[in-house]
Amino acid sequence: MTAPILLISPDGMLGHAFELLLARRGLEYTGVSWPAFDLTKPETVEPWMQPGVRTIINCSAYTDVDGAETHQKEADAINGAGVALLASHARRLGAVLVHFSTDYVFDGHATSPYEVDHPIAPINAYGRSKAVGEAAIRESGCEHLIIRTSWLYAPWAKNFVLTMLALGREKTSLNVVSDQVGRPTSAQYLAERSLALVERGARGTFHVTDGGSCSWFELASMVMAASGSSCRVNACTSAEFVRPAVRPPYSILDLSRTEALLGPSTDWKTNVRAVLEEHARTGAAEPERRA
Repeated sequence: MTAPILLISPDGMLGHAFELLLARRGLEYTGVSWPAFDLTKPETVEPWMQPGVRTIINCSAYTDVDGAETHQKEADAINGAGVALLASHARRLGAVLVHFSTDYVFDGHATSPYEVDHPIAPINAYGRSKAVGEAAIRESGCEHLIIRTSWLYAPWAKNFVLTMLALGREKTSLNVVSDQVGRPTSAQYLAERSLALVERGARGTFHVTDGGSCSWFELASMVMAASGSSCRVNACTSAEFVRPAVRPPYSILDLSRTEALLGPSTDWKTNVRAVLEEHARTGAAEPERRA
């Protein structure tokens, strides 16, 4: 018998959060990961798209923002064409496709939080590839829930919060950009809010992040303070920390549509502390692959 939920990439940062959540809730699901399930190879996708699948949770993505600048075709294949393939199967099955997008579909020049229907205008290759995936889902006609999020972190996998935690133990000082502002997002919190939206029958596009906002500098400083590190965090500009991909200076997502259904979002400081406490307790460090 086919499980009603298909969870793609349970071995990634967000996928692992969903795996733990679904198991805790006692919800029947099938988890499948790369290479057995490869969005760039339709022949590996089709066998999993069986009648009885009612919800497809796609946690697979090309997420190397800088790498996408020189590997645009690979990013487009996974985040664009691969997502279009999922959408076509979802429509055929009558299943709901739950897909995760990014704040990087916006240009970063706003002065107030980006509403869900704000025109998208990505300024880097990663953002462009995710915008292609969003468009493909909408054009497919499948039932869908597109959830944009930002600055993902967890007690496991490679992410900014754990990187800062490690650096805080190794260095006496480090520089972190202070002119990029957004909303951090706990992967566990994202999974919980996303599942709540699914269970409420939400369709269309929603934004889900932690509450509040900060700069990368403020986030790093908070990690040091919460972990008891004596490492000094110095503010620097994006111009002083050049990366292959341009980052939007302002990428705060408007949460009002989500909060109207689910209530106020938990503040990022509360969620960061919870993640740091869990990491300290469990030493969680599962490798991240494609999510």
